[in-house]
Order: sequence, then structure tokens, then C-alpha cells
Amino acid sequence: MSSKNGGPSTPILRRDPYEVLSVTRDSTDQEIKTAYRKLALKYHPDKNANNPEAADLFKEVAYSYTILSDPEKRRQYDAAGFEALDAEGMDMEIDLSNLGTVNTMFAALFSKLGVPIKTTISANVLEEALNGTVTVRPLPVGTSVNGKVDKQCAHFFSVSINEEQAQAGIVVRVSSAAQSKFKLLYFEQDANGGYGLALQEDSEKTGKVTSAGMYFLHFQVYRLDSTVNALAIAKDPEAAFFKRLEGLQPCEVSELKPGTHIFAVYGDNFFKPASYTIEALCAKTFEDTTEKLKDIEAQILRKRNELRQFESEYRKTLARFQEVTNKYNLEKQSVDELLKQRDSIHSAFTVVRTLSSHGSSSNLANGNTCKTSVEDGKSESPSEDGGSDGKDKSSRRRWFNLNLKGSDKKLG
Repeated sequence: MSSKNGGPSTPILRRDPYEVLSVTRDSTDQEIKTAYRKLALKYHPDKNANNPEAADLFKEVAYSYTILSDPEKRRQYDAAGFEALDAEGMDMEIDLSNLGTVNTMFAALFSKLGVPIKTTISANVLEEALNGTVTVRPLPVGTSVNGKVDKQCAHFFSVSINEEQAQAGIVVRVSSAAQSKFKLLYFEQDANGGYGLALQEDSEKTGKVTSAGMYFLHFQVYRLDSTVNALAIAKDPEAAFFKRLEGLQPCEVSELKPGTHIFAVYGDNFFKPASYTIEALCAKTFEDTTEKLKDIEAQILRKRNELRQFESEYRKTLARFQEVTNKYNLEKQSVDELLKQRDSIHSAFTVVRTLSSHGSSSNLANGNTCKTSVEDGKSESPSEDGGSDGKDKSSRRRWFNLNLKGSDKKLG
């Protein structure tokens, strides 16, 4: 699904992703992310339209970041190299700003069918932010703003917080009743006055709306990446359950300092603008909700660990069940065969043998002959006794009348 300019398609000759991003194996997530952004901007096709080599380098950088930005993929690569990743499969990520109309239509169709597709942020938006040439609108804490942003464009907002609000915690949320696709972005201010991307959250459908949020509440909050292990889940439907919580990734920033902070809503629809509502809230007025979130995050983490252990137990039990089921089918066939053999042996205890159809006909003919002879004997018996037909009939009538009289007496 990648165009010639976008997406982390697998390079033919793969280099060590740490080498590609010029980081070490001990580098933090933030250091890896910073290195990626610099290289992605340097080699982005928008800035190197006539340089095919830059396009290949951009793909390599994106591919390497796809591995090192995912804790599970990074762990697998550190343990067993590319072979472990090849076994699991890699998720796709595309730059919509570089897709043609046909490819965009295909991407939109797959997304509508529920196939998770990662999208990158347009290099133009990131470059304008770095140069500090974007328009920033104020978003006071405790208020909301409605808007509509074009695809692959961004609306920037500034949120100013004081010491008390910073200590209580800040929440920034975006929702869309139109179920638009968007990204919520957080930028840190650079020394040159520009803004560098620090965090991003993709919108997720929750109920009848799409939403995304960032929670700076002084405790670790996790985001759920639904595209993690998407291909592996497609191969093994049961993994959809066990891998569901593997997409939990810790947010790199858990608190904001007093001052002004820059957020943006990025239009991620395939064709039309994204409608949205953005709001900034102070957690002080949501103390109970904040505690509930802290508790539920801890419960989900525990559940993820429990599922990892349960999956192993489940797989073993399932394998045992399949083994027992196979044995059951074999035993059933064996019992049926034994009973069939016994019935055959029972049938052998007889002097009657199965004859040919000709023999059966002869036997039947002989039977008829015997029956006819008996009948003939009966018809000839009166002559042998020397009695006439009339006398025989008279005797039978008298015998019948006597019986009838006897019956009448009994009835009387």
C-alpha cells in the first residue's frame, strides 16, 4: 500500500536500524524520536523531488523507526534480529500527502473495512512548525474550540497554564461527532523559536465519535496503538484477544511545566476536511476522574501481564484438548469397528448360508412343490377314507351343532 515516495516499505538490503538513525542500543525513546524527525525531514520526498536516492533513504529511516519506536518490535530485534520481525510481520505506514488518487482510494477502502493503517504527518506541516511560520490561536484552559481542518493540514493552538494548574495536571482532548480521522499533536519549543513534534495521538472511534487525548497528570499514562501486531492478529484470530493490550505504549511526557504549550489538530481524512472540537481542561476540577484513570491504568497493566501468562497456559491446554479430541475420534472409530466385527462373528453362527439368486429360486420352487403336495394329499384324503362328499359334510355339520349347543348351555 506504499507509494514510491511513502511508507516504511521493507528495504531490499536492510541495515541495522540503530545505525540508520545514528543512535545506540542504549538510546532513549525520546532520543530515537528526535533522530528520526531530523532524518525524516532531511530525506523527505517533498524536499527531494528530483533525488531518488533520498527517497530510498527516507524509506530506510521510516522502516528503522517503525522498529525502534515500538517497544515490542525493538525487544524482538535486539533478541533475534530481523528474523523475529519477519515472523511477526510489519504494520504499514503511509504518507497520504504523497499518495496518488487511486492509492488514496484503496487506503480509504481498507481503513473503512477496519484494516489499521498508520499515516505519517506531512513534511510541509512539520517544516513550517520548525520554522515557526504557523498561525497559533489561543486555547484558554477550561474552554473548547470547534473547527474544520483540511486533509494533511494542521490547526495550531497555544495553551497557557500557571503553577497551580501545572501541579494539578492538564488534559487536552479532541473529539469529532462526524467521526473524522485526525491526529492530536504536541510540540515543544526549539531554541530557534520553532516547534518540534514531541507527541502525537491518532484518533480512535469510541462509540459514535472519534477522539484522542493527552493526559499530563504526573503519573504514567498509556496510549493504545491498535495497529500493533495487526498482521499477526490477522493470521491468528485468537491473538486478537491476547495481543489486544500489547499495543499499550507509555506516553513520553507525563507533566507540563507552567508556561505556554503548543498543540495542533492534524486532518487525517483521506479526502475531506476533518471536523473537530478541541478543549483544554485542568484536572483540579476532575479529581475523582483523575484517580479513577490512575487506578484503571494500573489495572490494565496488571491484566496485560496476566494475559501473557494465561496465553501460555491457554495454548498448552488447547493443544492438549486437540490431542484428546483426536484420540476421542480414533477411539470412537475403534469401538465402531470392534462392534461391527462382533456382529459379523454373531452372524457366522448359522447353518443358513447365503446362496445365489438361482439357488434361492430353486429352494423357493421346492417349497412350493411340498406345499402343493400337502394340499393335494388333503384333497385326496376323503377318497382314502372311502366316504362320500355328502357324508363328510353331514358329519361336519353335526359336530358344529354339538359345539354350538354346548356353548349355549354355558352361556345359559
